[in-house]
Amino acid sequence: MTSDQERPESAPADAPQAGPAGSPASSRVGRRWWRVTRRVVLLSVLAGLLALVGSIGWVRRQASGHVYAIEDVPEAPVALVLGAQVHDNGSPSGFLEARLDIARRLYETGKVRAVLVSGDHGQWTYDEPDAMRQWLIARGVPDRRVVADHAGFDTYDSCQRAVRVFGVRQLIVVTQSYHIDRAVALCRDAGIDATGVGDDTARRFGSFWTKAVVREQGACVKAMLDVVTGRDPVFLGRHETGVEDALRE
Repeated sequence: MTSDQERPESAPADAPQAGPAGSPASSRVGRRWWRVTRRVVLLSVLAGLLALVGSIGWVRRQASGHVYAIEDVPEAPVALVLGAQVHDNGSPSGFLEARLDIARRLYETGKVRAVLVSGDHGQWTYDEPDAMRQWLIARGVPDRRVVADHAGFDTYDSCQRAVRVFGVRQLIVVTQSYHIDRAVALCRDAGIDATGVGDDTARRFGSFWTKAVVREQGACVKAMLDVVTGRDPVFLGRHETGVEDALRE
């Protein structure tokens, strides 16, 4: 005979019983899972929207009053030109050429005394800074006045390296108008007295401009994250005297 201790206990009569698929118990579990999932999704969307709106708001506040037309921008020692695509033949894309032309005009009108070109040179076969430098020199900017930053992998890195590697304390940052607020905001957050001039001529590229404008909204969130975390540039490196030498000439 089996003892009481060995006898399996029967479930209480009022305990919930698992039912076959489609039973009331199964339906209740499914509805509960759906409600939890829906709440998680809604909260995630809301958090994303808040991050987007907050980041864009921060960028605009930081840049407010510091973006000018080229004719009105106050003088500064240095123009910082942010990199963009370079073609396989080494020539700047239309977007980048428009930025470089603003830098050329700033130099020719005496608004700046040196130009720091900052871009991606992460591969031997791709060199944004050299393409930018050669373009400016070919159009009359003296080579001793053009300094290359080969580790400007994004806007945050370019601003951080401008002050922490090249020692720049005041500059005019140059990029497209959809990007200029973020560029000025990040440079000012880095401790630079930064103003900005944005290019609108690249609007002629139509869909490319539109896609860039859309991408810029998400880039503001990344910018805010970079600022909050205070990350170092991808490559910080030692102090370089290129800009100091260019201004001393």
